Amino acid sequence: MPENNQKHVHIPQPINGTKTGLKHRKKLDSGTLWVLITGLAAGVLAVGFIGVLVWYNILLSPLGGDLGQMKKITIAPGSTSSQISKELEKQGIIRSATTFDLYVRLSGKNNILKAGSYRLSPAESTQKIVDHFVKGSVDQFTVTFYPGATLADNTDNSKKYDVTTVLRKAGFSSSEIADGLTAKYDDSSYAMLFVGKPAAADLEGYVYGETYNFNAGASVHDILESVFKEFYAVVQKNNLVQSFSKHDLNLYQGITLASIVQREAGKPGDQKQIAQVFYSRLNIGMTLGSDVTYQYIADKTGVARDPNLDSPYNTRRFKGLPPGPIAVPGLTALQAVANPASGDYLFFLSGDDNVTYFAKTDAEHRANIVAHCKIKCSTP
Repeated sequence: MPENNQKHVHIPQPINGTKTGLKHRKKLDSGTLWVLITGLAAGVLAVGFIGVLVWYNILLSPLGGDLGQMKKITIAPGSTSSQISKELEKQGIIRSATTFDLYVRLSGKNNILKAGSYRLSPAESTQKIVDHFVKGSVDQFTVTFYPGATLADNTDNSKKYDVTTVLRKAGFSSSEIADGLTAKYDDSSYAMLFVGKPAAADLEGYVYGETYNFNAGASVHDILESVFKEFYAVVQKNNLVQSFSKHDLNLYQGITLASIVQREAGKPGDQKQIAQVFYSRLNIGMTLGSDVTYQYIADKTGVARDPNLDSPYNTRRFKGLPPGPIAVPGLTALQAVANPASGDYLFFLSGDDNVTYFAKTDAEHRANIVAHCKIKCSTP
């Protein structure tokens, strides 16, 4: 075909040097770019700072556990906060030695931490623990002993309140406790408390149930001396020596009988009548027939509880009082033995409903067992 008949297509030219079909992109100037970078960096730093702060506070928080579970730590004179923090972490009292040391320095307390013996709990925060070191020698701890408790609980009971467990929770080692419980105590301020106690007998029955406060440096020996002074004050205040003697018992025997009453009585209001039962049985030559006595010696020696256990502590088999206390008696049990109720009951039992049922004859007692003691009376 002739050239002049060809069609011509017009192609538009780019505007301002840009290619057709592409959107115009605005270039960022250096100032805007710097603002964006700076803002991004600040955001990262802020997030990082918050994260560090949160983590720092977590490391200052308590490890947890029972607030009454104490650990003993001794700080030597001249110890640095770094040395103290490492020892605390080693003993499992704080989460982080580094964080502890940092907190002490940031709070300006690194030069006012006092040397001495402390009892600290992992349930306390780092801030609280530092306060103990700042207070120093004025720091105190509390120990609570309980009526009805024994020196040691060898059972698998998860809620133990025996003397050994209480002292262990206060931060004392097994060797410190053993040494304290076997030491000789003869201070004139309480020596009369042990009148009648055989020399070979342990301290069962003598760690009087009460709450006591001690300076952090107190030893087991110091604690027990305070306990004995308190117990003897109770003996004097209530004229127990004279009252027991009216029933032909010396102080040791009175404490022994009161310990049985303590363990037998479900309620303090029953103690005087239970004491009357025991006195009546002693007076006519009957065995005390107390289950808690053979249970005590079985648990102490690690044998099965057996009503026929061959032991002088088994008052179902042997007449008279056992060789010594089976627990520490509380004040009401001591008073019950000093001044028992009137009556001529010879039997009692704690029913399945936790009510104490008394009887004058064996027939009445057996009827009470059938009517009220189907579960408790079937287990040793």
